[in-house]
Amino acid sequence: MNLAESLPGRQLPRERLLRHGAAALSDAELLAVALRTGTRGLNAIELGSQLLQRFGGLRGLFGAAPEELRAVTGLGAAKACTLAAVLELARRAGEEDLQRLDALSHPDRVKQYCRTALSHCTVEHCIALYLDNQLNLIATGELARGTLAQACVYPREVVREALRHHAAALILAHNHPSGLAQPSQADLDLTLHLRRALALVDVRLLDHLIVAAGEVVSMAQLGLIAP
Repeated sequence: MNLAESLPGRQLPRERLLRHGAAALSDAELLAVALRTGTRGLNAIELGSQLLQRFGGLRGLFGAAPEELRAVTGLGAAKACTLAAVLELARRAGEEDLQRLDALSHPDRVKQYCRTALSHCTVEHCIALYLDNQLNLIATGELARGTLAQACVYPREVVREALRHHAAALILAHNHPSGLAQPSQADLDLTLHLRRALALVDVRLLDHLIVAAGEVVSMAQLGLIAP
């Protein structure tokens, strides 16, 4: 059942998108455009609504593992790959934006990128943004992926990756699946250890961002990282 067959013309999300822009569409309608077709007994919008309900919204949907998505009736490998591709394209668009900018002069862009990259994750992920002498983005990379409670980040690995990218500075970011966007004592301890380790090779740790439930907290803005 394709989108055109399953909905009256006035309800076609693709037509609404072309006429009014993507912002005019609901989450379910945007998913319908991406999925293109529904399944037996469900049109594309209904399938999108069912996915949002099953996974608790967009954050849960994009954080679902491929096998969880493929377990949904009517959502095979092709549709699961489409959803993964949509999220990755959004992340890469944000990264492309940062590569043109002095990261410290645009903290909101940095936060938005980290929010896109991490807010959907259901276990802790830690990433680093590697910056050059002008504080432009060189690259991003995942440092660790952990359990629901923690991700193990080893200072020697961070130092090694910073040197590999010839970075002059870096920004660390990780998510709190618990939904509490405040640095824990473990976060404070890790930040101090990393700052000292990086200083030995003349690399500055500029910030450590905590992402949770769509909120991003900067430890530098809280005064928890010395300038």
